[in-house]
Amino acid sequence: MIMLTPEEAFRAYEAVRHRLPSAVPSTTPPERVASLADLADRFDVFLLDAFGVLNIGDAAIPETPERVASLQVAGKRVLVVSNAASVAQDKLLRKYQGLGYDFALEDVITSRGAMGVALKGHDALKWGVMSGTPSDLADLGTLTTIPLGDDPQPYALAEGFLLIGSATWTQTRQAMLEDALRAAPRPILVANPDIVAPRENGFTAEPGYFAHQLADRTGVTPRFFGKPFEGIYDLAFEKIGKVDRSRVLMVGDSLHTDVLGAQTAGIRSALVANFGFFAGQDVHRAISMAGIVPDFVLDRP
Repeated sequence: MIMLTPEEAFRAYEAVRHRLPSAVPSTTPPERVASLADLADRFDVFLLDAFGVLNIGDAAIPETPERVASLQVAGKRVLVVSNAASVAQDKLLRKYQGLGYDFALEDVITSRGAMGVALKGHDALKWGVMSGTPSDLADLGTLTTIPLGDDPQPYALAEGFLLIGSATWTQTRQAMLEDALRAAPRPILVANPDIVAPRENGFTAEPGYFAHQLADRTGVTPRFFGKPFEGIYDLAFEKIGKVDRSRVLMVGDSLHTDVLGAQTAGIRSALVANFGFFAGQDVHRAISMAGIVPDFVLDRP
């Protein structure tokens, strides 16, 4: 498993800005607030990232389940909008419920689901799959899939590639995929555009990390699903219905996915400073360097 430092992760995101949506220019510094409790009266809908906002790895961020519950009791619509793609929506829901969050299935919006929408009508293709676990892909439709492992033959046989989970992905497999794409360019669909995810012991490289390498080294441009790209927000607003977007807040720990995604969707954004991506880092320096300015900076969710 490839691990990155916070500095390496930030540089990796900056290096691929040409493939991300453009940031909305701002000359106003973000408003600093303590927690979501300070914003409860200012918004009707809260879209919450998972890693770095609800949890770090397999542990809930302390006090956050209670904070989310207080928003729900106050009548706020609270949805999870996550780039988690390695498991189906129902399994992800059970994880959040096990961490103490009271979400329903319709409250969980994922980049995997966004990719599933795009795959409709493409079940005739034979897809080579990067997946961290032998997860059930039935929620993505009646697809013909081939696991990508250490045998080069599936890389040659596949008619397209789905990058879903990278927990078991290796540089050897990455090199085989690059060679296969140079020999015969084919579509690449990326279910998780994150370059990294915060864990208990650092940052792990996610499918987006490898997808951008493929683009740089083979010239094949992947199609990304999830934040900061707008498709996942289309799914969210289908669930929310008609709403004043100025009363919708995206809460995340990443400038390049959560904040940039909120700007792409035309909603407000709040960046968590002390958990997830920027824990222990100078968040305001990072905002200045990236030129991606959230509306709020939260000390904690």
